[in-house]
Amino acid sequence: MFRKIGLWFAAAAMTVSASAQTLERSQTFDNMYVGINGGVAAKATGNKWLDNLNPHFGMRIGRWFTPVFGLAADGTAYLSNKPYLSTATAIRATNVSLLGTVNFTNWFGGYKGAPRTVEVVGLYGIGWGHLFRNSSKLYPQRAEVYVNNKNGAVAYQPANKWTSKAAIDLAFNFGRQKQWQFYIEPSVTWVFLGTDRQPVAQKTHGLSFSDQQPRYTLNNMAVQVSGGFIYHLPNSNGTHHFKLAGPDMSEINRLNGVINQLRDDLARKPKEREVVKEVIKEVVKEVQVPGKEVKVENLVFVTFAQGKSVLGKEAMAALDIVKPGSHVQVVGTASPEGNPEANQKLSQARADAVAAYLTERGVVVDEATGQGVQGTTSNRLAIVYVK
Repeated sequence: MFRKIGLWFAAAAMTVSASAQTLERSQTFDNMYVGINGGVAAKATGNKWLDNLNPHFGMRIGRWFTPVFGLAADGTAYLSNKPYLSTATAIRATNVSLLGTVNFTNWFGGYKGAPRTVEVVGLYGIGWGHLFRNSSKLYPQRAEVYVNNKNGAVAYQPANKWTSKAAIDLAFNFGRQKQWQFYIEPSVTWVFLGTDRQPVAQKTHGLSFSDQQPRYTLNNMAVQVSGGFIYHLPNSNGTHHFKLAGPDMSEINRLNGVINQLRDDLARKPKEREVVKEVIKEVVKEVQVPGKEVKVENLVFVTFAQGKSVLGKEAMAALDIVKPGSHVQVVGTASPEGNPEANQKLSQARADAVAAYLTERGVVVDEATGQGVQGTTSNRLAIVYVK
C-alpha cells in the first residue's frame, strides 16, 4: 500500500514537472538587441554638478542567454571638457564596457512568456576608456597636463585607462510584441590605472583626484544619468523574446500509462488479501501439527522492500512480539517481478534473515524455507508461524 501511495505521489510530481513552463531552445543569434542612449555625467567629488555637466551619447548591443542573465557591450562618447582642461577635440573621451546583465523582475517574479510592461535590470562590468587630444594645438606628446600642487611639478594624464561601470535600469517595454524598450539608467563609472593630480584649473573648479589606482573610491568615480531606446531583434521562433515550450506529448503519454497502471493495481487491491490467504495456506501445509488448527493470530507478517532481504525497523518491531523460547516456522515469499530462480533465492534469503533475527532474540526456529512467488501481485513477505 505504501509503495502504491509513493508511486501515486511520484506520478503526480512528474505530471506537474511535465506541465511546468519551460523555454524553447534558442539559436545562436536569438534574443539579441540593439539600442541608443544619451544623457549627462558629472564627476562625483569636488565638482559643481549643474555647472559642469558633461553630455554624452552612445549605443548598446547585447544578448539575453536566459530570461534572467545576459551580456551587453556598451559604448559611450563624452562631448564636453567640463570640468577638466580642454583637449581641443569635439569628443573628449570614449568608454567601451562589457557588462553582465541581470533581469531582477524575471529572477524574482518568474518569466511568463513575454516581458512585463515595467522591468528592473542591473548591469555591471569592466571597460576601456580613451582620452582624445588635438596634437596640432595642445599637448602634442601627452594626453593632458596636470600640476602637482605640492611642489608644482608637471604630471600627465594617460590617454587609456581601465574603467568599471555599475547601473540599474528602469525599463518600459512596449509594442505589439514588446519588441521596443525605453529605459532610464542611473549609473556610476570608476576610472582606474594612471596617476591623477590636481589640475591647473584647481582654483576655478576645486577638483580632486586619488593618487592610488585602481580603487573603487569617490575620487575615481563619475555619476551619470542616461535614457535610451532598445529594439529586440526578431528570433528564429517568430517572436522577439524567449518562447515558452509546449508540453512534451510523449512524456505525457508515458505518465498517463504509469497512472493507468497504478489505477489497475489499486483496482486489484482486494486480490492481495487472497494472496495472503494463499500464503497462509502454504504455511499450514508446511506445518505438521496434528490436531491443531493454525490461526491468523498465531502468524506474524514481515514486509520487505522490492528486491531486498534486509529487515527494516518496522519488520524488527513486528518480530519483537515473538517471545523468547517460542518455537516458530518461517516461510519467505517474493513478488512476481524477476525470474523464478532469482525469486526463489530472494524468498529464501528473506526467510533466513527473519530466522537469524529471531534466533538472536532466543526464539527457536524449527524451519525457515523460501516459497518463491505466491499469487500474481506483490507479496514481498516473510510469515512467521508461532507454534
